[in-house]
Amino acid sequence: MILSEDRQSHWAHVITDKVWGDDIVDFSDDDEALKAAKKAIVAFVKEDMEIDTKAREKVASLKRGVMEGTSEWEILYKKYYEEEKNRRG
Repeated sequence: MILSEDRQSHWAHVITDKVWGDDIVDFSDDDEALKAAKKAIVAFVKEDMEIDTKAREKVASLKRGVMEGTSEWEILYKKYYEEEKNRRG
């Protein structure tokens, strides 16, 4: 999943507005809260991209040459994606 800088900023605002609006947290510095939310989003996206790459590499490494877009490829990709995601915790 790739999110543009604008989309990351948008989600950071949505998250901080919701957390503040629901009285879950009271921010002492709104800019720092936005930076922290954006940092978390960037870290999440980076990890998701790494997991995606690993899953694609595992499917591609199979000797039987599974073609991307087939139902078999989708099943294997999901399996390897979940395995990698679980391995990372």
